[in-house]
Amino acid sequence: MAFRSTMPAAALCAALALSALSACDSSDPDGGRTADGGVVPDAIRSMAIAKGQRGPVYAAPDVPITPDTLVMATDNPYTTYNNNTADGNNQYNTFALVQVLAGVFKLDGNNKVLLNTDVMESAEVTNASPQVVTYTLKDVRWSDGELWDCDDFYLAWLTQSGRARRKDTGGPQFLAASTAGYELIDSVTCPDNRTVVTSYSGTYPDWRALFGISVDVLPAHIVEKQLGIGDITRLGPNDAKQLAPVADFWNTRWNGFDPTIMPASGPYRITAYEPDNSVTLERNEAWNGRLGGPSRIVIRAMSDTVAQAQALENGEIQVISSAQPDGNAADRLRELSGQGVRFGSTAGLGFEHLDMNYRNPILADQAVRRAFMQCVDRNALVEKLIRPVQPDARPLGNLNFFLGEDGYTDNYAQYSGNIEESRATLGQAGWQLGADGYATKSGVRLSLRISHTDIPRRRQTVELIQSQCRAAGFEIVDDTDPNFLDTRVSAGDFDIALFAWSSAPFKSQQKSVYETGGGQNWSSYSNPVVDEALRHAVGQEEAAAARKYYQEADATIAEDNYSLPLYMLPNMWAFKGVDRVYHQSYHGAAWNANEWVLEK
Repeated sequence: MAFRSTMPAAALCAALALSALSACDSSDPDGGRTADGGVVPDAIRSMAIAKGQRGPVYAAPDVPITPDTLVMATDNPYTTYNNNTADGNNQYNTFALVQVLAGVFKLDGNNKVLLNTDVMESAEVTNASPQVVTYTLKDVRWSDGELWDCDDFYLAWLTQSGRARRKDTGGPQFLAASTAGYELIDSVTCPDNRTVVTSYSGTYPDWRALFGISVDVLPAHIVEKQLGIGDITRLGPNDAKQLAPVADFWNTRWNGFDPTIMPASGPYRITAYEPDNSVTLERNEAWNGRLGGPSRIVIRAMSDTVAQAQALENGEIQVISSAQPDGNAADRLRELSGQGVRFGSTAGLGFEHLDMNYRNPILADQAVRRAFMQCVDRNALVEKLIRPVQPDARPLGNLNFFLGEDGYTDNYAQYSGNIEESRATLGQAGWQLGADGYATKSGVRLSLRISHTDIPRRRQTVELIQSQCRAAGFEIVDDTDPNFLDTRVSAGDFDIALFAWSSAPFKSQQKSVYETGGGQNWSSYSNPVVDEALRHAVGQEEAAAARKYYQEADATIAEDNYSLPLYMLPNMWAFKGVDRVYHQSYHGAAWNANEWVLEK
């Protein structure tokens, strides 16, 4: 192994990776069976391993260098080069940026963590407690010719550690989506351009999640040039005045596309962007590794998955990478196998859920939150929306653990669409059904918006919940907004938010979602028991030791009736005329697009 650690590689993978991947396509009798009874065709299963993967490391392989343009469809559009702000954070940005921004580690299709040897000599824990991690970089340059070096790592820590505070309000200067892990680093030092030393306040077993998995190593030299700063590493978290323009730039200036400030450190660079439509990647000739095969990759946003299937059939696109499964589209894609379309689906590291906003006066009442959970028939949602794609799917009963993982306990089994229980809970809290069938209390009507992006399955979800919960006295309003995740959710502009968490295989990322004041805690949820449990969890040296704290946090959140998990989202993908495609749970199908070869 090219790096050393206090945790053996085998233990890391066992602790962090999903223990079972379940598939939707059971038509291949020769496929391999997973632990939960699904079937994955062997031909598709093998594509989870990259061509450039050798054990625990990755290096871009030799592939034919062609003038080909390949088009991939996703559900939602790319929006920002900086996917690490609270406003910008969206998995569809990572689907493009995984080929644009290099990092220390990569994830393969099985969620195995691989050292990226195209840019790294080594990454190792050089002191166990307090933990010190030392990174040695190769001689790598951005596409504009500047060094990819220690300054870029320093900027990632400075902006995501949560340590830089505003002088006027005391709030964070950098509006990071998450500070998980970075907040535990006391210092980042640069002995030279190619050496990075990170010193922690204690231990952090998920250190491999930092500096790259979330495409967060951004060009410090751009910030320095744009703002006239000689050396970003000379600014510390306490330099509030000098950091103000840096924070403004980091928070806002990397949205959309501007070629002068958005270079690439990976195999491809962004060359064109059409808002709400597409982003175009072209081969980065300055890339440190072996060049990517396709000359150009266009990533198009198509919210209708049936339309995606039609476009694939017509040859308008070559790859579908969907994190929004749809039974009709899955059936259509399976039917196209005779035309050379290959279809795959596995349970991913994402789940759909409903978060209730504590700032809403109605939802501040726990009885209302509990009654809402009681009236939602989650099994009916799974039956209608997910089982056509994944026949063995069932409701998810945990926010911190996936089905099949060690530590999974169903803390939400009692919420099964019991209308009588929901009515009784409301009645005991003083809500009375009116002649119109809706409940009122002190003249206030029990009316709540469910806010979500414009995705067909989510519209269907709200329609089903409207029907289910009306019988209990709820008026549920469908608040469909294509820009909900881009502009509103991080501002807390919702009553009930319907969306999916998509995560890398590191549990520590949960901390920013559920802790008081966390960067992704947009509903103002707060419980000191949860805060303490998560604080203990992220500081454990072994995943097994952390497990009980994550379990405690989840059980407490369930008791508070804050967030209702619905189901794990299958990743669904299809391709035609390309040799090997696999949907990576966190980075989508383009995680190894540099290896794609168009079949003539």
